[in-house]
Amino acid sequence: MIKSISKAALIAAPLAIAFPACAQTQAVSSSASSASSAPITKADVAEAQQAWGEGIVTIGKAFSEGEDYTEAAEEHIERFYAYGSHPVLFKPTLAADEQFRGDFDGALSYFVGGSIDEDNGFAIAPYTDVRWENEATFIDSDSAMAMGNYYFTRTTGEEVKVEYSFGYVRDTEGDLKIVLHHSSLPYAPQ
Repeated sequence: MIKSISKAALIAAPLAIAFPACAQTQAVSSSASSASSAPITKADVAEAQQAWGEGIVTIGKAFSEGEDYTEAAEEHIERFYAYGSHPVLFKPTLAADEQFRGDFDGALSYFVGGSIDEDNGFAIAPYTDVRWENEATFIDSDSAMAMGNYYFTRTTGEEVKVEYSFGYVRDTEGDLKIVLHHSSLPYAPQ
């Protein structure tokens, strides 16, 4: 019994033999495309959160050890935030005068100090750990939102509790990128 073969397969097979690089490029392109369109999972969000926290620790460690902490912060922002491909809604915890950081430079100033007067460099505090407690994670196939508390451990061992909401999308490589980052200190009645 002969199995039915599509016309596309009959055309593609000789091309793959004649031009293997084209077939390889098509396969790589196809896998990148499927990675970027794969549904986001709660495990993806948890992994992105853990890596983000490790990045904050890395920035502070670079600062403490006299290394290029600005470069570490730039790499952190490039790795985790969608600046350049999507609008990013970023409201940092300790921002009051310039509450929102819609561009890369505003985010960099917040993390390490710089162009905005109120910024003292949140990530160079430094911290030794970031622990996450998600209240909930909402997945909508190509985007995700998580809300809860995260705890920043200072070098003294003290934990600072901060409330957060993060929103994520996949980039063309399939990595999660932050499009929403809102954090604030818990309400303290007077």
